[in-house]
Amino acid sequence: MRERRVDRGAKSMDYYKFNFISPEDFSIIDKQIVKVKSKDLIPLQYCDEPEFTNSYPEWIEKYATELDGFIAIDEPWKPKNKEEEEALVSKFVEGLKKLLDKENNWTFLQPLKLSIKNCMKCNLCSEACPIYTSCKKEIYRPTYRAEVLRRIIKRYIKPGIFGRLTGADVELNARTVMRLAELAYRCTICRRCTQTCPIGIDNGLMTREIRKLFSQELGIAPKALHKQGTISHLLDGSSVGLSPGGFKSFIKEIEKDIEQLIGKRYKLPVDVKGVDILLVNSILDYIYYPETIASFAIILEKAGYEWTLSSKIPVLDAVNYGMWYDDVQLARIALKHVEAGRDLDVSRIVVGESGHGHTTLMAAADRFFTDEYDIPRESYIPLLWDIVRKREVKIDIDTSDFPVTLHDPCHIVRFVGIVKPQRNIIREICPQFREMHPNGVYNYCCGGGSGFAIMNSMNFPEWRNKIASRMKIKQLVDAFDTELNPSIKKYICAPCSNCKKTINEALSYYGLRRKYRIRCGGIAELVVNAMVDVESKILRSHV
Repeated sequence: MRERRVDRGAKSMDYYKFNFISPEDFSIIDKQIVKVKSKDLIPLQYCDEPEFTNSYPEWIEKYATELDGFIAIDEPWKPKNKEEEEALVSKFVEGLKKLLDKENNWTFLQPLKLSIKNCMKCNLCSEACPIYTSCKKEIYRPTYRAEVLRRIIKRYIKPGIFGRLTGADVELNARTVMRLAELAYRCTICRRCTQTCPIGIDNGLMTREIRKLFSQELGIAPKALHKQGTISHLLDGSSVGLSPGGFKSFIKEIEKDIEQLIGKRYKLPVDVKGVDILLVNSILDYIYYPETIASFAIILEKAGYEWTLSSKIPVLDAVNYGMWYDDVQLARIALKHVEAGRDLDVSRIVVGESGHGHTTLMAAADRFFTDEYDIPRESYIPLLWDIVRKREVKIDIDTSDFPVTLHDPCHIVRFVGIVKPQRNIIREICPQFREMHPNGVYNYCCGGGSGFAIMNSMNFPEWRNKIASRMKIKQLVDAFDTELNPSIKKYICAPCSNCKKTINEALSYYGLRRKYRIRCGGIAELVVNAMVDVESKILRSHV
């Protein structure tokens, strides 16, 4: 009965027409199993939304388009013949065995196994997921990819005597493997689902471990995360290929910006030994938001802290995209960060505006650091609140008297648990602060999490803007609903470089940035904008 329904799916269409797709269907359907249309998306007010564009037919031959027509893994890895298909499936099975083996997967094995074993399939997590909520497609449920993996394990890795009666009904073929690989990149790993689950099932972690299987065992990952991401980071110095020489050029330009703001020449401390703080920032801030770096420098200088930046490879960039797909790359980069702090003989490493940089250095890295790497690591946000609270810099709240709302980066609030200090800072300096709803640990992802912020090839940016960022755009429009007037400048504070980039791109995509004067920036800029002894206001122009 099921196969007849599948065969009749839509002979004149290139995609399957039914929304409900069981895990068993996932391997059977011989068409693209999902096509998201504009009518499927939740409506957004005040937005000028472009229509979906068509993908190129030639992509079908080289890339895995069988899931939803969008391409995250922009490597031409699609098998060309039966032999290559069989080799792909075989490598996947061997990799899956390693994923479940404590000798080969010691970083996150216990929570992975608990999540595989104990899901009650209540689907409470679905309504918490910003991806699923945006368009209600069955395959975007947090439980869906996890259930496909679970059933593959039951059938091929740990078969039981009752087989299909216990859910071991997913056929493992090349189509299944390709779809599962792409489906692992339809989740921002924000773990809002985990926050909602009554028993803490971590579908976000399961997504991450699927990505790891494909990267470490099959060599399959998006270029932006691997070749242009962690490999470039380790070889050249940053996740975007910026070398130490290029880094120093940016430093000189930022010094000029600081001089304009404070009225005197200032030299940024780089590779200074024996100071209190090694500040590590995302390279995206140096490139796209140099005002963030300038603001940190002004605040630390005015407050009297001894600190330094590092120009060493790969420490000049705080990001660590290994967190999203590969344990080996994660460990290599994290160890280099800590080694730099040790070599510079600093008292502590302070992580700047990089959300996942907080998780990698302050939480995940403890799983593979030994005692010799046990240097204190902390977030800049509580430090910044101490500076504001103790009035180590002089503040005038009248200079930031415009509508401000706060975006909570997933890694800062849900992963690391820093929720109150950023609010305290903004309430102290911004009279028109208002919360998004929901907020704190329940806030929605910006849409750029898990590496999506830098995945800009083929048609993936369209998926990110229309689906992954959709709930965030709805939130911020609701937050400014009474001030959506071009005469009123508005500020979204997003204390994470990936979040800033993703939200600003989404604002532009939906025509909100220019039309309604909405800007997204960091929290350090707000503090400097409110400082009395800064000659030129850093937020004097808004968009």
